[in-house]
Amino acid sequence: MTHSISVQELAALRRDQAPHVLLDVREAHELEICQLDHALHISMSQVPARLAELPSEEPIVVMCHHGGRSMRVVQFLNRSGRENAVNLDGGIDAWAAEIDGNVPRY
Repeated sequence: MTHSISVQELAALRRDQAPHVLLDVREAHELEICQLDHALHISMSQVPARLAELPSEEPIVVMCHHGGRSMRVVQFLNRSGRENAVNLDGGIDAWAAEIDGNVPRY
């Protein structure tokens, strides 16, 4: 299984309404700047305590600002038995640059 997907692949999942959970692991002050609709917001530090809220079957696309924190969360989730987790390459910054120019960049 691949451990990352592109923003174009996420856009296709969203467009096709394919089953998935978009997990945004950024901090609250970052969410005030921009966020994507229908994302589950659990800051990176809270993921271990809230693991039970995440599906074990449905794909989990983990996102942060550029992809570094979300990659660490994906590695943690995979080690915790959530092999269905993948990283969003480039994070919300790549989404804003390549998919939706209306999303503010920071």
